[in-house]
Amino acid sequence: MSGVYDNQADIYLDARPTYPADWYSKLAALSHRHNLAWDAGTGNGQAAIGIAEHYERVVATDVSETMLNLGKPHPKVTYHHTPPSMTEDEMVNLIGGGENSVDLITVATAVHWFDLPRFYAIANRLLRRPGGIIAVWSYNTDMVVSPEFDSVMTRFNAETMPYCKFPESQYFLDGYKTLPFPFESVGLGYEGKPIELEMKKTVSFEGFLRMLRSWSAVGAAKEKGVDLLSDDVVKELETAWGGYELVRTIVYKTFMLAGTVR
Repeated sequence: MSGVYDNQADIYLDARPTYPADWYSKLAALSHRHNLAWDAGTGNGQAAIGIAEHYERVVATDVSETMLNLGKPHPKVTYHHTPPSMTEDEMVNLIGGGENSVDLITVATAVHWFDLPRFYAIANRLLRRPGGIIAVWSYNTDMVVSPEFDSVMTRFNAETMPYCKFPESQYFLDGYKTLPFPFESVGLGYEGKPIELEMKKTVSFEGFLRMLRSWSAVGAAKEKGVDLLSDDVVKELETAWGGYELVRTIVYKTFMLAGTVR
């Protein structure tokens, strides 16, 4: 989905919550070996860097060159541009170990944009048997700040729904409950029932507003002449937040599916 966030990549990435380190520890404990990991849809490499604490080598890929240009350097992580034109064989060869060689595959807040049958076919070829783990996770607009702010945010979210122009959006809006996931459960969710988690992000209202402006639905509405973040809406959100410079903690409701080859 190159282009969804490319135009405001730096804003989008700056506003994203940080994935908790213990998630990587739990996934690493499930895989039998720790030689090679693949982080697909890596963005700026946040998850790849976290995974590198547990694996000897991490291959991080993305269809967006703009995102990859923001990749954080790490001695164990190599970044690769993987345009949709690449074949399955080319992808398998790129990852470096060939078939039956990858100990962990992760996709952080991205798998819903993928060509799922193609991606899962590649994952099945690459995952080590036995003991290879695949984990996908994301978050959506379900967040908690305060009762007053949450009620205002709920109304704002409802206004954005008609402009979620990508059909794949439904997967993360549903909390991955409808996401196909053809893998054997390893105790961290399974197809139709992802495990529910939380992430926290401390940010000022200014930072939060920058994130809202980067939402694809907000941009899609603007293309149709609708300003979802009009002065009146921003003022209502700011008042409910408690002030422009006030720093608050956002609790993002997140969801994960993890499994192994059947």
